[in-house]
Amino acid sequence: MPDARGTSIRLFLADGTPDGIWVVEKSNWTGVALMAPRTRYSALRSRDELANPGVYVLTGPPEGGAKQARIYIGETDVLRDRLDSHQKNKDFWTKVIVFTAKDNNLNKAHVRYLESRLISIARSANRAELDNGTTSAEPTLSEADRADMESFLADMLLIYPVLGVSAFEKPDEASPGAMAPERLYLKGKDTKAEGLETSEGFLVFKGALARSAAVPSIHAYGLDLRDSLTAAGVFVPEGEHLRLTEDHLFNSPSTAAMVLQGRTSNGRIEWKNEAGTSLKELQEQALDQS
Repeated sequence: MPDARGTSIRLFLADGTPDGIWVVEKSNWTGVALMAPRTRYSALRSRDELANPGVYVLTGPPEGGAKQARIYIGETDVLRDRLDSHQKNKDFWTKVIVFTAKDNNLNKAHVRYLESRLISIARSANRAELDNGTTSAEPTLSEADRADMESFLADMLLIYPVLGVSAFEKPDEASPGAMAPERLYLKGKDTKAEGLETSEGFLVFKGALARSAAVPSIHAYGLDLRDSLTAAGVFVPEGEHLRLTEDHLFNSPSTAAMVLQGRTSNGRIEWKNEAGTSLKELQEQALDQS
């Protein structure tokens, strides 16, 4: 793949405040995105763009502690009508992001294709609780239309993280042209795990073994997180351990080490590469080299 090129994304605060309606445009792109908190939905629905076909994502807090957010992905011929229904009938969401085309050249098949692709990507990334029940099949598009929608989708996926939505990103995916992070290891009492540092936190890989019982002195939030992961089936008992059933992103290396070892831990010291060099030492070496 070629290296990513610089691009411009324009954020316009339509209300003149950061917690109002955002209008998002990108250089050399026919699409437009709008984002608003639920408290500003009445103002959002009056905008002309909501008379068009489009794709939308509703976001809100998760029901459990295993994921960072809960989302619902949808498509519609008329954004305003569908979102009016969700305003009345869906309780969980606190923010909405819609995508449509400035030249109104998206049709029903296009937005159904985008919805299907987004649901598939979100399931694969496994970053958020997905409120969608079933996945609709991708509609049949011509080769040219499919290529156009994949290009449109690529710009959407670039914009979502700018708006604070990480549900479509796998946490171990390095940016084009960036150096791949080094795999690190955690070994201790009843603990064996592999992971790596990412721009969003510390990713621990599926299959990690954690200590089954935490020590009494562990921080309360560490105990709560262990309990939440167990309740969600992310941790399952296996002999004298808890086994991680899927890749999981923790907010820091220390949180990851604490949850796995069942005790307070300094993750920058305890996570080490194959040569036994700690994450702290690796970070200091990178600083010296720069």
